[in-house]
Amino acid sequence: MELRRARIRRLTHRMIASKYPTIGVFEDIISDAGDLRVAFMLEALTNDRLAAQGISLLPNEEIISGPDGAGASIVMAAFLHADETGGRFTDGRLGGWYASFEVKTAIAETLYHNTRRLRMSAGGFPNRIQIRELIVDVNTVLIDVRSLQRDRPELYMDADYSAPQAFASELRWPKSASPENGVVYDSVRRPKGTNVCIFWPSKVPLPVIQGDHFEYHWDSAGVSTVVKLTNVAL
Repeated sequence: MELRRARIRRLTHRMIASKYPTIGVFEDIISDAGDLRVAFMLEALTNDRLAAQGISLLPNEEIISGPDGAGASIVMAAFLHADETGGRFTDGRLGGWYASFEVKTAIAETLYHNTRRLRMSAGGFPNRIQIRELIVDVNTVLIDVRSLQRDRPELYMDADYSAPQAFASELRWPKSASPENGVVYDSVRRPKGTNVCIFWPSKVPLPVIQGDHFEYHWDSAGVSTVVKLTNVAL
């Protein structure tokens, strides 16, 4: 099937745990790509969440930096702090910038994955996690696999990501063509929701804007609720 591309211009929403800082130790200190690569490799020696292999897969132009508070560090973290099992369109070698067109879709996606992770632990429930929203104004051309659940059902399996990971790997590291920027696809977790997976840090525009804060609650049976947190001035 011939690949379909679409230019995506819109605000997107990404949810991450609030415990992760929005500004890294190298932001606004080092701007040279080569120096940043060395710094990230040194951090990898003491930070098991940072994969040195991931750094080796990024060319210098993809080691991004920005002014203090622009969010370059948090973008780099999405790629270098990859889950070893990967995601739908990323394997364990290198992460990606997953985000959603709609806030409700971003919540549904992260709620599903956090619930699944907690169910794997004997002491997973009850629990609560505070989440922050990150907003990015995406403007790039992505491979468009929306509305292909019937023609490409292997890309939309509920929990088996082996086929979409293989599909994305060929797009990201093609043998005889230019790499693609990423994928836009329908959400499996929320009907009519839309997600993007961006393959390269340079395609995630700065600044990353911090949006709302949420708290995910699970009771002892693993039933979840989501609460939007509001700051109240006293």
